Amino acid sequence: MSWGTELWDQFDNLEKHTQWGIEFTEKYAKFVKERSEIEVNYAKQIRNLSKKYQPKKNSREEEESKYTFCQAFQQTLSELNDYAGQHELISENLTQLIINELSRFLQELKSERKSHFHDGRKAQQHIETSWKQLESCKKRFERDCKEADRAQQYFEKMDADINVTKADVEKARQQAQMRHQMAADSKSEYSSYLQKFNQEQNDHYYTNIPNIFQKLQDMEEKRIEKLGECMKTFADVDRQVLPIVDKCLDGMTKAAESVEPKTDSKQVVESYKSGFEPPGDVEFEDYGLDMKRTVSENSLSNPKEVKEKSTGKSKGKLWPFIKNKNKVRFPPPAPPATSSPSSSAVPNDPQSPKQNKEPLSHRLNDFMTSKPKIHCLRSLRRGGSGPEDFSHLPPEQRRKKLQGKIDDLNKDIQKEMDKRDALTKMKDVYVKNPQMGDPASVDPRLAEIAESIEKMQFEVQKFEVCAHEEQNSETQVKASINPNPTSSTPDDDDEFDDEETLPTIGTCKALYPFEGKNEGTIAIAEGELLYVIEQDKGDGWTRIRRNEEEEGYVPTTYIEVFLETNAKGAMTYI
Repeated sequence: MSWGTELWDQFDNLEKHTQWGIEFTEKYAKFVKERSEIEVNYAKQIRNLSKKYQPKKNSREEEESKYTFCQAFQQTLSELNDYAGQHELISENLTQLIINELSRFLQELKSERKSHFHDGRKAQQHIETSWKQLESCKKRFERDCKEADRAQQYFEKMDADINVTKADVEKARQQAQMRHQMAADSKSEYSSYLQKFNQEQNDHYYTNIPNIFQKLQDMEEKRIEKLGECMKTFADVDRQVLPIVDKCLDGMTKAAESVEPKTDSKQVVESYKSGFEPPGDVEFEDYGLDMKRTVSENSLSNPKEVKEKSTGKSKGKLWPFIKNKNKVRFPPPAPPATSSPSSSAVPNDPQSPKQNKEPLSHRLNDFMTSKPKIHCLRSLRRGGSGPEDFSHLPPEQRRKKLQGKIDDLNKDIQKEMDKRDALTKMKDVYVKNPQMGDPASVDPRLAEIAESIEKMQFEVQKFEVCAHEEQNSETQVKASINPNPTSSTPDDDDEFDDEETLPTIGTCKALYPFEGKNEGTIAIAEGELLYVIEQDKGDGWTRIRRNEEEEGYVPTTYIEVFLETNAKGAMTYI
């Protein structure tokens, strides 16, 4: 059905309808724009979420990424980041394929609609003007006919009157003839213009207006078709990213399936394995020897030796390197900023407080100090060398860390050597072709690289020495833990006895409160008086006792120490 045929008299309604169509298209474009903004914001939130849960560099989270479930989570975050990228792509495609396209299309549509309705109004004005002219001709013809009729009646009246002169009658006759002629001319003009108007009206309602309305109909159908295409594109934009989204989801599923509980359990072993042997059986100590002793060769022995043997330490041999309750391995906290430090505080920045050396530790230290080359990083443990020597780790873990450090240094050395070789080749080229550059300009850089290589090689040697001594010390520890039964003596057994209760070497007063939440520490209150059982050995911690069951370490800067004169153990460890 054609608008020009069926709606020839609905110009105003068509104008309103087409305007509403344009407004609807603008409304749809606004809808797509808001959807695009939602996709952008959603993608941004997804990316921020993924970034928020990424493991931070140089943190424990980065170290924990060696577990398969952590790796699976990181892979999930990576896939989620790609998933966010697909939503950004949706927004971009919606903007380019729909919003921008509709914006351009609407500009053309408005311009075309304006042109069509301009032509329609012009045609309408033309037909209205023709109608007015036709009405004017008609009225003029009607007026001339009436004037001719009156002039004819006047002539007949004058001609019948005997009192009127012949000249007056002739004048009236001529006037009547003139009016008849004017009426005839008006009739001819009216007839001609009526025929013209009818033709123009026919063209207007059967040709001009239908053509204009047909163009408006085509324009409206094109607008509707464009909307349909945009709605299809709206769905296709989502459909196009579905394969990538499916791949992202498949990647998440694959990451989840890669979780290996057994592998993670094994990794826990690799991470925390100390390399120590489990403690052996506790030997039986027979306290009934005094009762069974009779007059024999034993009676000739020194009674004091028998007494010392029978009344010796009753504690069984414990694992030499087991953690005791007072062991701590963290730097002490600084005193409160608003308070002045104690007069007895020893300014230092140690790694951790030292606990009393156990018998096997004495043996290990004797073994270590007997080495002719003790300049490795472990020897700087009390000198504030930092965690670079990994001395806070058990042997197995320390050896792994040292080896990793050696490998990293060797890689850096190789990189520097590659740079050196490249610069050497460049220098050779400059020597052969002086116009390309000055060979001497390369020398400073070569010297710098050589110095860097020398420093790193020295570091490698230090770490290798530490790693070698760590391996030897572990061997010595194992030999000490499982000694040959035939070669053991009572003196050797005494070395493995657990430490006795330390004597009091002085008192102290708490200058600040300390919570003592970490292992091996003890909480104190400000102003509290306590006993000192082990002085600060350079690591920033002092061992104190409250009573027979409560003892531990506190920061030296948090207390004021009063040592007893000539107290046993009062010497500060250097």
